[in-house]
Amino acid sequence: MPKRIELVVRGRVQGVSFRYHARDRASALGLCGFVRNSRDGSVELVAEGDPRAIDELLCWASTGPPHARVDEVEAREAPSTGELNGFIIAPTI
Repeated sequence: MPKRIELVVRGRVQGVSFRYHARDRASALGLCGFVRNSRDGSVELVAEGDPRAIDELLCWASTGPPHARVDEVEAREAPSTGELNGFIIAPTI
């Protein structure tokens, strides 16, 4: 059964290619969803797919790419909707 997770990642996560690394990692894991910057300086990440792949992405998000500094990851599980296709970088909200 697919799993869905919604993350808000805070710290130095904008301007360090966090979204591009997240997209590449999620795609490699076979996940669907999106990642985007928020105006408050955080990054929002929503992913659906295999529960083990979701757990691996969550683990990765707690450290992020090499130049990021992750101070906090707020994670929430939600019911999988099946509405997401592929993994994209979405516009800033």
